[in-house]
Amino acid sequence: MQTPNGVGNRNTYINGPDQVIPASSYVTTFPEGVVKLRIAPRGIASERPLSVPGLLNQTVARYPDGIALASKKEDGKWHKLTYTQYREKVRIIAKAFLKLGLERYHSVCILGFNSEQWFVADLAAIHAGGFAAGIYTTNSAEACFHCLLSSRANICVVQDKKQLDKILSVRNRLPSLKAIVQWEAPVDTSIPGLYSWEQILEIGQKENDTQLDSILKEMAVNECCTLVYTSGTVGAPKAVMLSHDNLTWDAFSIGQRVADLQVGERLVSFLPLSHVAAQVVDIYTTLMHGVTVFFAQPDALKGSLVETLKEIRPTRFLAVPRVWEKMHEKIVAVGASSGFFTRYIANWAKDKGLKHHLARIDGCLTADMRGLPIDFSTLEMLQYWQQGTSFGYKMAKSLVFNKVHYTLGLDKCTTFVTSAAPLSPDIKKFFLSLDIPIMEAFGMSELAGAHTLSIYPRFKLDSSGEVLGGAETKFGGSPSPNGPGEIMMNGRHVLMGYLNEVEKTNDALDSDGWLHSGDIGRLDSHNLLYITGRIKELLITAGGENVAPVPIEQLVQAELPHLGYAVLIGDKRKFLSMIVTLKAKINTETGAALDELESETKRWVASLGSKATTISEIYNSKDPVVQKAIEDGIKRANKHAISNAQKIQKVAILPADFSLASGELGPTLKIKRNVVYEKYKDIIEGFYKE
Repeated sequence: MQTPNGVGNRNTYINGPDQVIPASSYVTTFPEGVVKLRIAPRGIASERPLSVPGLLNQTVARYPDGIALASKKEDGKWHKLTYTQYREKVRIIAKAFLKLGLERYHSVCILGFNSEQWFVADLAAIHAGGFAAGIYTTNSAEACFHCLLSSRANICVVQDKKQLDKILSVRNRLPSLKAIVQWEAPVDTSIPGLYSWEQILEIGQKENDTQLDSILKEMAVNECCTLVYTSGTVGAPKAVMLSHDNLTWDAFSIGQRVADLQVGERLVSFLPLSHVAAQVVDIYTTLMHGVTVFFAQPDALKGSLVETLKEIRPTRFLAVPRVWEKMHEKIVAVGASSGFFTRYIANWAKDKGLKHHLARIDGCLTADMRGLPIDFSTLEMLQYWQQGTSFGYKMAKSLVFNKVHYTLGLDKCTTFVTSAAPLSPDIKKFFLSLDIPIMEAFGMSELAGAHTLSIYPRFKLDSSGEVLGGAETKFGGSPSPNGPGEIMMNGRHVLMGYLNEVEKTNDALDSDGWLHSGDIGRLDSHNLLYITGRIKELLITAGGENVAPVPIEQLVQAELPHLGYAVLIGDKRKFLSMIVTLKAKINTETGAALDELESETKRWVASLGSKATTISEIYNSKDPVVQKAIEDGIKRANKHAISNAQKIQKVAILPADFSLASGELGPTLKIKRNVVYEKYKDIIEGFYKE
């Protein structure tokens, strides 16, 4: 709960940026507040607290000449920054921010695609005693205004004129905003208060270190350094307050789980940095281990990502489900256009790959159950030779897998991770058969990133990952310690509170510091977490049946892979129904879904005997063959229903696919169900008319 002395006693400083100010509560909503740290007596959670500046200093001391950041310039060459140069730029920009008027516990908002300037501005804001606060590039001007106002932004750093125009349109309503910085040319510096990146570098270079060093000496690891805005699928986005310890400890725990991260490894940064997953991995986990970050092009998610992957050959790869789904679609499309012999070899290889990996996973979990040390080489000998898959797997790897990995730019990659939303087990199984075991990570903005992360072969296709070391999980409303029930979490990664939102903070955090996630789930005997739905998304039918929509939606999409999205309907209704979209081509400029069917979907529609090439043709004509194919797919999915009440009775095709631009998807491409329900309420109500 919020405490009167949530600000803490600031007269008890220890020297240095890694001090802890005494606090009486795990929770605060005050900008200048401090919290108790959840430091354990032993284990991963006993690690010494570390501030963000302390982490940067530690990494520079360890890897002064290691390459930190790499950006591709217009001439096609990569500009690289060592960790020593990285810290130097951070300090220069921090001094410039102070000169421009950044006040303690006020924010620097950052609005643009992943870049060196994004990273530097983020760490500079923290070094200068402010808050770093990312804003999604897809936000409207009003959504940007909410972030700038609620975080008391003194400075806003933008990428280009498109983002600048949003800020200028609301600037007169932002009393705290003192300066805007634009990092991409051309910059119209005749606009009062607008600076180019080069100008603020000059400003910072002219300043001495006195003020900056004074602030760093007063900084504490248990005070806020970063604000992460929730997606705002229900109500206005909340500003999640994350402390230095939240971020550096979660990055440390992730590194401990991955275990073999080495200096000089390569990661491509392309997921939105305003999302906590990208921040904790791209900025902090890489910083902790001396990993080199290569920045993708701004159109990465519109098609250029694979080209960057081919050029960089990353050693670790984190993506959201939609990226994996797009890769899956392209691989399937290439396979469909291949000759008979090539398809035969590919199918043979996938069979060998899947058996190989399922045997290894089974061996790992069996040894775990028996409390045996997991010697993978021994397990391989026992499992592979018993099933006759070892030689076949090696042949498949040589003939097929290595070529697929090389084509994707993932031939040097040893860890593949999905996060931000559930990835269908069928998609994971598909990639597993191609020798790409995708590990699931579950987390929240309120958890500074990850709470679970599996590492091959200790995982299951339908789990959401293994709980990180030092993190705790329990289940509200369950008599069993392993659930099922509401997933509740504790640990050093749990947020401080929501900035200036006492009531919402008290709804999310109890007096012992446990975060109530709103997700329903359970743990198995291997400490693997399974998420079965969200309390707010749970459908309760008119007959009182509780139905989690996501598993049913995934079943339908597994049967009908040419659907874009499937949304289950049935709350307070007498039966379940579903609205679906067909996959459409995307406008690469705006991100909007087009009317034209995606190529593979077009081929599927033609194979059914339909002449339609657009969604509107199918929707307007109520195309009978497409409708029947979808209804047949629903019938197949219904065979897996655990009760008659969980079977889908009616289905309708929507007039357009979902997209960010049209508002049905959030920044991490999760469905905004409330938006979908409102937008298509007439179709939904039509299901239930007598």
